[in-house]
Amino acid sequence: MYNVSKWFLLIVFAFASSCSNESKQVSNWPYGVNYEVFVRSYADSNGDGIGDFNGLTAKLDYLKELGVGGIWLMPIMPSPTYHKYDVVDYKAVDPEYGTQEDFQNLVAEAHKRGIRILVDLIVNHTGSDHSWFKNAIKGKSNPYRDYYVWANKDSVREQISKKSASLDSDNITQWHPVNGDTLSEHYYGFFWGGMPDLNLDNTKVRNEFVEIGKYWLGEMKVDGFRLDAAKHIFPTERATDNHEFWIWFRKEMQKIKTDVYLVGEVWSKSEDVAPYLRGLPALFNFDMGYAITSVVRAGKDTIDLIRKYKQINDYYNKSTTEFIDATFLKNHDQNRILSELSDDKNRARLAAGILFTLPGTPYVYYGEEIGMLGAKPDEYIREPFLWDYDANDKSQTSWETPRYSNDETVVPLLKQKQDPASLYNFYMKFIQYRNSSKALTYGSIEMAPINIGEVVSFIRVKDEDQRLVLHNVSDVEVTIKLSDALVDYSIIEFDSFNSASLSNGEVRLPAYASVVLK
Repeated sequence: MYNVSKWFLLIVFAFASSCSNESKQVSNWPYGVNYEVFVRSYADSNGDGIGDFNGLTAKLDYLKELGVGGIWLMPIMPSPTYHKYDVVDYKAVDPEYGTQEDFQNLVAEAHKRGIRILVDLIVNHTGSDHSWFKNAIKGKSNPYRDYYVWANKDSVREQISKKSASLDSDNITQWHPVNGDTLSEHYYGFFWGGMPDLNLDNTKVRNEFVEIGKYWLGEMKVDGFRLDAAKHIFPTERATDNHEFWIWFRKEMQKIKTDVYLVGEVWSKSEDVAPYLRGLPALFNFDMGYAITSVVRAGKDTIDLIRKYKQINDYYNKSTTEFIDATFLKNHDQNRILSELSDDKNRARLAAGILFTLPGTPYVYYGEEIGMLGAKPDEYIREPFLWDYDANDKSQTSWETPRYSNDETVVPLLKQKQDPASLYNFYMKFIQYRNSSKALTYGSIEMAPINIGEVVSFIRVKDEDQRLVLHNVSDVEVTIKLSDALVDYSIIEFDSFNSASLSNGEVRLPAYASVVLK
């Protein structure tokens, strides 16, 4: 048995070596860590206060250093709104963000750094200013009429029950008149009248999306799509048709790019999500995001967390074994994780630690790594990224005056880089450690024989490479006596606070610590 001083040196050496050597990276696309970016809020290049492609290109080295392997761009196609989820041209980029050449340069520079680019693609609906819809409303004989869904229905009269509306939309008026004409056919818009739903029963509409795929995957060289509102291709009662549509879509995209990456948004219970995996081999795991937040907020009740994850995977495996889980804490439609955790940065570290040690592809929402805050309405969960206190730094976007994330509430990136104990440095070290570990990147997950209500525990296994993962969600130190089944885990390989210890088969786990043993 080593004495305490030798153990201490071994722990420090393991922590330092596991976090700093990028050359040991084993995570390859589409594994690793992805990063969601709202271009408008990220980095400006021309001083107009609006983030753009050139600004993001200038920050690629930052993302590479952070350990990011892929970037998901929220909508970048022309649109009349700030969020751009109501597309008016699928084969162009919004001039607010730059030119087509600017975007192509972004993709090329990202690829040079080993970073892939995903584009948000909205298949469920267009904007009401799209040329297809402008033609469709001209009359029933117009060739674009059948691009959309029409019926002699009136939501004002029918008053669809809000209880039957999906979590994806608070809109209960889903059939809309054209120009106030309540006597004629109404068009269907699940989210609102400015987003008319497309008729994906129409072969011509489907073929349009094949051509759109050729433009982005072929001409623009992107690596895949994030598919918005994937369960709303057809109404809820046509779930099987939704599943079949994405199987068709995947096959068509693979004809264009054999290794295309598709990740879908199906905001629903895991048992309803699972059948979509046959067409969308990556789906965002909303259930797990909520579960992590709940456990970290409570500081207890950890026992069922990994059991829940395995239950979700059981649902998934019944549909297909060929999937990559897309895990995340929060995204652009949800209150930011630090606000959900009452601005407790220790708990934020812990939530991230759990995320980075689970299987799949973890997604980080921009600004999470510096502790940005935000609560709905949506504009305030999409506030400008904070680069530095210097108001003259033109990369700082200013399209919106932040309510939650400003230089009084959030330490900007430049200052955090200079502080070894900052949230940013925590994220960077943990991501780089994950990227260096075969078990954490590619391994399966098993329950650990530890039954402590304040500790999330599990084992990650890739062939002979195994790791025991421990997260103390409480505000007090916990001592864990390793059972006979765990005594072979004798080295602390990663320690989030560099303050845990292992001696005589006992792990001393400080409050809010994340520790990995091999």
